[in-house]
Amino acid sequence: MTHADQGPQNPPNAAVAPLLAALTELAATAERVVRDLAPEIERALEMVRITVGQGGTLLFCGNGGSAADAQHMATEYVVRYMRSRRAYPAIALTTDTSLITAAGNDLGFDHIFSRQVEALGRRGDLLIIHSTSGNSPNVLRAAEAAREKGIPVLALTKRDGGALRLLADHTIVVPTDRTDRAQEIHLCIQHAICDAIEQTL
Repeated sequence: MTHADQGPQNPPNAAVAPLLAALTELAATAERVVRDLAPEIERALEMVRITVGQGGTLLFCGNGGSAADAQHMATEYVVRYMRSRRAYPAIALTTDTSLITAAGNDLGFDHIFSRQVEALGRRGDLLIIHSTSGNSPNVLRAAEAAREKGIPVLALTKRDGGALRLLADHTIVVPTDRTDRAQEIHLCIQHAICDAIEQTL
């Protein structure tokens, strides 16, 4: 029996419809990114390729869900993504609770990432910031600290990119007002970049 012989298909029930709508919205946002942001993604890939190829370290940071993305991506580079290969140097600046709480308590929460950039960052590294708003003071200070040390900054944001767009060397701005959609696209872009790095290095 063919699909056509099975008669009319039942529409999704009310519980499933919002889930399908969310996936449809995500797919539409991804299509816009493919159509409009290919050059920006290519430049981001080149920044990561140069850093890893020359032995530099990828420094990741972000807040909340973006902190989780920072940790996720640092792990992909250090351990592996799709292929067995050498470890790539990468650090998430979001994971050391003793350092973060000490910096937050003694210096202020705005300094939790910049202090680590000052201590750990070297020329040849790359600071990668996940920030959907682009306006969080602690990531702005991290970008400033990186620039002072001659470390380029790659940012992933949404909407208009916020103040971070003015501080970063390159910014990928996902065309959405929704934080969750932006984070989903950020992670997809980062996975694609990591996959490309594994294939070429």
